[in-house]
Amino acid sequence: MTSAQLAEKIAQLAWDKKGVEVTIMDIRKLTDVTDYFVLVSGESELHVKAICDFVEEELEKEGVRPWHKEGYQHLNWVLLDYVDVVFHVFLPHVRDFYALEKLWADADITRLEEHVTDRIATEE
Repeated sequence: MTSAQLAEKIAQLAWDKKGVEVTIMDIRKLTDVTDYFVLVSGESELHVKAICDFVEEELEKEGVRPWHKEGYQHLNWVLLDYVDVVFHVFLPHVRDFYALEKLWADADITRLEEHVTDRIATEE
């Protein structure tokens, strides 16, 4: 699986678990740290945990495991690092405070709703 495919898979899984504002950020031109950020908001601490657990469990079925995890202690910003893709799940106020979309504003940004619409238009 390529890093782009992994980012899309993570975004789709987060969407399936009712994640809010699912966003893929292509940062390959900006840094060597990772290829993509996938950002999503959960509506509560329980929702943040449910999204993270679901994504991790579904990817493990395909033999994909995170290299690093952090934030499970407080569940306001959980990070699952898959090396080429870093998955961030926030509570809305925490996402607003850290504003990764603004910090990495030069990234190519795709919101899942738009991406799904583009894909449907292409298939027709």
